[in-house]
Amino acid sequence: MHETKFRTVTLGVLSIAHLINDMYNNFLPQLLPIIVATAGFSVTKASSLVSAFTITSSLVQPVFGYLVDQKNQRWLVFVGTLWMAVILSLTGLTVNYGLLLIMAAAAGIGTAAFHPQASAMVSAVSGNRKGFIMSAFVASGNVGWAVAPVVLVPLFAIYGAKGTTVMVIPGIVAALFLYIFAPRTEKKTIQKKSLNEIISSMRPALGELNKLMVVVALRSLVYTGLITMLPLYFKSEKMDPGRISYLLFLMLFAGAAGGLAGGFISDKYGRRPLIAGSLVLATPFFYGFLATQGLLSDIFLGLGGAALLASFSVTVVAAQEAIPDNKAMAAGLSMGFAIGVGGLAVTLVGKFADVFSLMAAVRLLLWLPLIAGIFALTLNKKGQAGKNPGLAN
Repeated sequence: MHETKFRTVTLGVLSIAHLINDMYNNFLPQLLPIIVATAGFSVTKASSLVSAFTITSSLVQPVFGYLVDQKNQRWLVFVGTLWMAVILSLTGLTVNYGLLLIMAAAAGIGTAAFHPQASAMVSAVSGNRKGFIMSAFVASGNVGWAVAPVVLVPLFAIYGAKGTTVMVIPGIVAALFLYIFAPRTEKKTIQKKSLNEIISSMRPALGELNKLMVVVALRSLVYTGLITMLPLYFKSEKMDPGRISYLLFLMLFAGAAGGLAGGFISDKYGRRPLIAGSLVLATPFFYGFLATQGLLSDIFLGLGGAALLASFSVTVVAAQEAIPDNKAMAAGLSMGFAIGVGGLAVTLVGKFADVFSLMAAVRLLLWLPLIAGIFALTLNKKGQAGKNPGLAN
């Protein structure tokens, strides 16, 4: 009973913190329309701020993952959250592009610190239901992404860019709760390995990991690209702020639900069918959103979001099953590095939008899930909760 209660409290604290943390991850895309209007930035410049945040928030996650695999770094979850919250809350006080770029990159380090340690904590208490429990943890983060436009779009519409200062409060609260309640895991008894030894131990799984990273990078480009381009497109079409926040919330909340369902389905039927099937379905669903109007259009948008993110937690678990002795490193690669590689290309999408149009950029993005889904068919068939087979043949 005590162990069950401990697990419940642990997952509850980490999931709520993940929600708040990922709400900040969707902070800059909601601020971009205000920055473009007040500072006169091009879409390329504006989207580069998101890329700067994504680069540091994602590409350095494997570094933190390595540190966590060597020794529990509990402090990363609350210090990282507070660091990011403070910096992002100050972004509305300047229109200097260079300074904003530095602030965006610096803020990203905070979420990079949070995710590997938090994911390792969740994995440690997941038992045999790793797919479902990890999907619940990831879903809480996706809900945070969904909540961001609901909170921030009206806030910025009323107070302008200076409304960012209010947003330091959730970060302070989350950091305090993590400081008090984040689990203090037992010290590891395994012998520490050098980075070269870890890389060598991962070598048999590198082929599968590389394929997973390609899938995640393509999915990330679509996800980050849509979150960046859609607010700008909706704003350019003079859409009501309430309608904008509703559509973004719908897509992202449906994505959270899809991620939760995806974890359950993958536990039952395997990782590869879920990853490939959901991504292939995302493309026609999103095009259905563009081709229809009213309620039907909204339904297609929700289905597209659900299909796009159904594999989010599943790819994390698949990576952890591939290298079970380095779970934080696996989380850093699948939730960090690969996502960062995808996010890097958002600036190029912004340039494409400047040359052609925002809608042309959106349409380009929507073909990528189909490509990623087809490529995912090359993944190993093995990988299902309860078996934890890794990649052995």
